[in-house]
Amino acid sequence: MMDLAIRAAATGAPPVPAGTGHLGTGHATGRSTATRRPRVGVVKFASCDGCQLTILDVEDHLLEIAERFEIVEFAEATSRRSSGPFDVLLVEGSIATPEQVVEIARLRAEAKFLVTIGACATAGGIQALRTAVEHEAFRAAVYPVPAYVDSLATARPVSEFVHVDAELRGCPISPEQLLELLTSLATGRRPQLPDQAVCLECKRRGIPCVVVTRGLPCLGPVTRSGCGAI
Repeated sequence: MMDLAIRAAATGAPPVPAGTGHLGTGHATGRSTATRRPRVGVVKFASCDGCQLTILDVEDHLLEIAERFEIVEFAEATSRRSSGPFDVLLVEGSIATPEQVVEIARLRAEAKFLVTIGACATAGGIQALRTAVEHEAFRAAVYPVPAYVDSLATARPVSEFVHVDAELRGCPISPEQLLELLTSLATGRRPQLPDQAVCLECKRRGIPCVVVTRGLPCLGPVTRSGCGAI
């Protein structure tokens, strides 16, 4: 049932009745999808692990997540490893080395629904700042023996290398958005993730606009909502 829900969430279509699609055969594990929990993996590339820690921080909901999903790979939480396939794959971190380019392509082929989590995975992160400097000079300034380090000229978001089904932005990600994503996939509806400017959240909370009322500059119009206008 979860396999069908993922397809529906990815396309925006209503959930397909169980047993009517080829994903309903349970080919990922050889078991019926009506009896198995969806397989979830959490992997990282160039990042600080902060978004993975956010997953662990949703303490009140961890048991519910564990009941609904089978977490088969999550280096921050368990030594258990799996090569896939995955029903849902959460990817933290930007792509910064040639090896990571190959690895993200392999993981994409193993995942039915791939979600990038955090600023590094969705936009390149702070490590993408090296885009503004000459690559070899940057390596020489950071590493004692630059020849030992094989890296791309810039760290880039995952979406520049493979298709991404959904994005959770932020540094770190919002626990509420993470729970919304997992809950929606488990119930067969499309995730309701923020896609508007934070100005709208200020309006809903009755927070006066500093541009209008005080003539002060504000980055609200170019900042994605999701923080609750804190």
